[in-house]
Amino acid sequence: MSDVKTICPLAVGGARGCGSGGTLLPRSLVESLCRHKKPQFLSLFLSLLILALLVLCSMLSSSTLSHWDGFPLHKYYHRFPNQTNRFKPPPPYSFHPKHKVKPTGTSKTTQDSTALTTVSQSYLRNYHFIMDNQEVCQTETPFLVLMVPVAPKNLAARDAIRQTWGKESMVKGQAVLTLFMLGLSGGADVQEELRQENLQHRDLLQSNFADTYLNLTLKTMVIMDWLATRCPTAAYAMKVDSDMFLNVDNLVVMLQKPGIPKVDYLTGMLMWNRPVIRSKDSKWYVPLEMYPDPVYPTYALGMGYVFSNDLPKKFVEVSKSIRPFNIEDAYIGLCMKKLGLALTSPPDPPQFRAYNQRYDRYPSHYVKSWLVKHRGAMNPRTQPCKAGPDVEDKEALWALLRIALHRVENQT
Repeated sequence: MSDVKTICPLAVGGARGCGSGGTLLPRSLVESLCRHKKPQFLSLFLSLLILALLVLCSMLSSSTLSHWDGFPLHKYYHRFPNQTNRFKPPPPYSFHPKHKVKPTGTSKTTQDSTALTTVSQSYLRNYHFIMDNQEVCQTETPFLVLMVPVAPKNLAARDAIRQTWGKESMVKGQAVLTLFMLGLSGGADVQEELRQENLQHRDLLQSNFADTYLNLTLKTMVIMDWLATRCPTAAYAMKVDSDMFLNVDNLVVMLQKPGIPKVDYLTGMLMWNRPVIRSKDSKWYVPLEMYPDPVYPTYALGMGYVFSNDLPKKFVEVSKSIRPFNIEDAYIGLCMKKLGLALTSPPDPPQFRAYNQRYDRYPSHYVKSWLVKHRGAMNPRTQPCKAGPDVEDKEALWALLRIALHRVENQT
């Protein structure tokens, strides 16, 4: 009995324990049983652990993506690699949006909410800058940065701005910088022309998203990211459409007034309680899935709004918790609301105008007082000109603008 130990609690038959008269198992038999039980127990434990981890990962994934499954911008804003100014061809894409939105009121749009989502989402996965000219804010700190979103092929608009309100780099003793934001050009020939244009002017910013109307919110957020990461030391910035006439002198004077805030400031032509358009026939159609509220928060009309340059970083951060939709100016208004910030009326609200009327209907002192005004107001024809991608003879229209500005300068 020398090989029988009383430390093992296992018993056979009717045994109840080591001290209850039961038959004790030999040590060799116990060790044999333990060797067989350990692998089975370890295997079961590992299986349960793996299953628990899979369930946990699934729960975290679904809760994180459920809010952004339509337009996950927040995954990509922080992934901007450091790009040089060398031209890099855009990566190949297997999908390009075919839906085009015509600006006429009678046109039909074929996209539904799924198409709107797909158009925006498909270009975010390889998102990076192709041209960023980040050195322009390193050589000199600008007081004001004018950011102009424009189509890649619209060279006429860029040249017109360069020859008129965007030509000055120093206004009222303050450094002013004018830059153009573009998406993908859609062709190698156009891309090479853009590269040559940028070598000449050093004022193009380009990222590899589709340059479409439905991507205007993305285009605006790329502008905000560039300002936050490439030019954070600027005092103010303005997003201004390419079909606008901007009086930069008046803008700089306005921003230098004592009461103008230096932080958390956004102003422009303010819009209050604007209803969300649900008609699919409208250019401004927004699906219920993208924005469920019936009205937009207060926002500044997208033709041109001015903001302190601390806001771009805040916009990029808060956008991580806001589902994007395709009305870019209202989206910025929603960002302001989520930040708990109120938009500010401009010191002189009539300076922000959006009228399509003939230039010769306005006295010259009105022109001198404007800050931002729709380009269509400079059309001399009897019928108002509808500025946008369908405008004919843009060069003639902008030639008239230059003549109008020359008249104003001569009367000053």
